[in-house]
Amino acid sequence: MHQNEDVRFTSSSIKLPQFSPLTLHHPTLNPFFTNLHLILQNFPKFQHPFHQNGGSSQTLSKFTHPFHQKFNPQNAILQFLSKPRNINPFSWSLSNTPLLCCASIALTQSNLDGTPSLGPKTGSGNEERVLISEVLVRNKDGEELERKDLESEALNALKACRPNSALTVREVQEDVHRIVASGYFCSCMPVAVDTRDGIRLVFQVEPNQEFHGLVCEGANVLPARFIEDSFRDGYGKIVNIKRLDEIISSINGWYMERGLFGAVSGIEMLSGGMIRLEVSEAEVNNITIRFLDRTGEPTVGKTRPETILRQLTTKKGQVYSMLQGKRDVDTVLAMGIMEDVSIIPQPAGETGKVDLVMNVVERKSGGGISAGGGISSGITSGPLAGLIGSCAIYHKNLFGRNQKLNLSLERGQIDSIFRINYTDPWIEGDDKRTSRSMMIQNSRTPGSLVHNHPGGSLTIGRVTAGIEYSRPFRPKWNGTAGIIFQRAGARDDKGNPIIRDYYSSPLTASGNTHDDMLLAKLETVNTGSGDPGSSVFVFNMDQGLPVWSEWLVFNRVNARARKGLVLGPMRLLLSFSGGHVVGNFPPHEAFVLGGTNSVRGYEEGTVGSGRSYAVGCGEISFPLMGPLEGAVFADYGTDLGSGPSVPGDPAGARLKPGSGYGCGVGIRVDSPLGPLRLEYAFNDQRTGRFHFGVGLRN
Repeated sequence: MHQNEDVRFTSSSIKLPQFSPLTLHHPTLNPFFTNLHLILQNFPKFQHPFHQNGGSSQTLSKFTHPFHQKFNPQNAILQFLSKPRNINPFSWSLSNTPLLCCASIALTQSNLDGTPSLGPKTGSGNEERVLISEVLVRNKDGEELERKDLESEALNALKACRPNSALTVREVQEDVHRIVASGYFCSCMPVAVDTRDGIRLVFQVEPNQEFHGLVCEGANVLPARFIEDSFRDGYGKIVNIKRLDEIISSINGWYMERGLFGAVSGIEMLSGGMIRLEVSEAEVNNITIRFLDRTGEPTVGKTRPETILRQLTTKKGQVYSMLQGKRDVDTVLAMGIMEDVSIIPQPAGETGKVDLVMNVVERKSGGGISAGGGISSGITSGPLAGLIGSCAIYHKNLFGRNQKLNLSLERGQIDSIFRINYTDPWIEGDDKRTSRSMMIQNSRTPGSLVHNHPGGSLTIGRVTAGIEYSRPFRPKWNGTAGIIFQRAGARDDKGNPIIRDYYSSPLTASGNTHDDMLLAKLETVNTGSGDPGSSVFVFNMDQGLPVWSEWLVFNRVNARARKGLVLGPMRLLLSFSGGHVVGNFPPHEAFVLGGTNSVRGYEEGTVGSGRSYAVGCGEISFPLMGPLEGAVFADYGTDLGSGPSVPGDPAGARLKPGSGYGCGVGIRVDSPLGPLRLEYAFNDQRTGRFHFGVGLRN
C-alpha cells in the first residue's frame, strides 16, 4: 500500500434512533447494555449508487433465471446490519446473512414439438435431474475470466456441480449460493448451453471491485491507525465480503472491549474501488442526579448534586463507556454517604446522543456515635496489656459537601488520644481533586519502646495541630504536603514532668520539660492495585523549621516498600523499610526495632533504638482450609550502628543488641479490617514469642 495515499478519513454526526432505557447497576453491569444492535438496528443504511446490469448471453430454455436480477453483496451487507442477531451483538456471520439468498433456477426440457416435458427422474421424490457434461466459470458476458485465481475460487466453491453428473435444481441453486458466499463475487448467473456433447453448465460471475481507498465517517474515538491497519492487507485486491465481515467484527470488538457505545452501522462500495464505512458513536448529552428513597420513590437529597457530579469522570460530549460508568458508580459509593448508586442511559430526543440519569440512595444519617476497641503494640505487660477502648462523634456529609468532622477519644491502660479532625475530600473549585485535612490532637503514649526501665514507666505527651493537603498526581500515586506543630515532653507514672530517664539519659533535645517543633511534611504513596502481585511504596520526609530559636531543627526521612509475587498457589511477599534522621531531634523519636511489625521473635523495641535503621522481611503464604492461610517468614533488622548517636544513647544503656533476626510460622484469616495475623517466631537469642497483628506488615 502506497503510504495510504488513497485512504482518507472524515467525520460526520449520526442520528441515533430511540432505544429502550437500560440500567447499569453496581456492582455488576446490565448484560442488555452490551446489545448495541438494539440501538443500531434502525440506523439509515446506504444504498449502492450503481445499478449492476446483467450481461447478455446466449442461453437455452433448459435453464432460466426466474427473477431476472442479480445479487448485490453490498446491499446484502446493509440488509444484514439492519437485523438484530441472536449472538454477540458486536459480531456478525455470513451464515446468518441474506448473502446466501441470491438466486434460484428452474430446470425444464423441451420436446421436439416445443412443449415442455419433464426429464428423466432419478433419486427420490419428484426432483428431476439433468445430466451435465461440462461445468465452466465465465464472466457476465460469457467470456473467460481475466484472473484465473478468481476462476479457481469459484470452481473450488462448487460441491455438487461436476462434469458428467446429474443435477437437480436445488443442487445447482446451492452451488450458486456457495460461489457468492466465497465473498469475491457480487453476482452469479447459472446458464445452460446445449452442445453436441451434452448440456454445458456455465456460471456467469461478476467479481467485486478492487479495493483502492476508504472513507470512514463518524469514528471520533476509534483510532484512524486501527481502521487503516484493518484494511491495509486488502489494498489493490478484490474486495472479499468475508474479509469485510472480519473487519467489521474487529471494529465492533474494539468498542466492546472498551465498553464504548459504538459500532459499524453502514458499509457500501463506491465507484473507483472506494469503500464507505459508517460508524455510529453515542455521545453523552447531559448528566443528572436523581435522589431516591429506599422504596425507589423520588425524594429530596441532602447532598448537593454538584458534589456528586464532580466525582464523575464521564463528561458531556464523550462517547459513553460502560466501564467508565461502572468506575463512576464505584467512586460515588466510595464517598461513604450513599447506600446505592445506579446509572440509567436514555435517548436524548432526536439528537443521536444519550442522557445519563444517576439514581442515588443516601444513607439514613450522615452522622452518629460509634464505639470500639483495639490493641496497642507498645504495652507488653499488665493484666489488660495493650487493650484500648474508643468512642467517636462524627458527621460524614457536613453541609451536604461530603466533608467529614470527627471527634474521637481512645483510652487504654496508659495510652490516651483525643482528636478533632476535619476533612474536605475535594476542595471546592479545585480541578486537581485536592483534599484538605485539619487536625488537633492531645495524646499520651508509652515511652517504654525507647526508655523502658525496671523502676517504673514513663509516658510521652504530645499536643499536635496541623493542616495537610493531598492530591493524586499520577495513576496510583498520591502526594501530601502539610505543616504540623508539636509540643512533646515526658512524664513519670504519677504525671509529673521529667527530663531524664532511669539511666540519666535526656528525654528531650532542648533540655527543657518539653520540645517545640514546627514540621513541614512531604509524603508520596504508590498504593498499587491491591492484587497479590502488586507493589506498594511510601516515602515521607519531615523537616523541622527554625521559626523560633528554641524550636528543633532536624530532617527525618523514612521509606517503605512491599512487593508481592504469585508462585502457583503460594504467594511470596517481600518488604523493606528504612530511615535516617539528621539534626537535633528528641530521643523518643528514634527509630525503634523489634516487635510485630519489625523483627518478630523480639518484644517491642528490644532490638534497638537508632538514628538510622533498615528492616527486611520475606514471607511465603499458602492456602490451608477455607479462609485460613499458613505462612512461613523471616525478618532481619539493624540500626546500622547509629544507636550511640541518639541523644543519651538509650539503646546502649539498656544493652540492646542493635541488630537481630527472627523466623517463624503463622496463620492468616481475612477480615473487614484486613488479614488477622497470629504468629510464633524464634529470634537469634533462641527465645520464642507469640505475635498478633491486624493488616499487612507496615
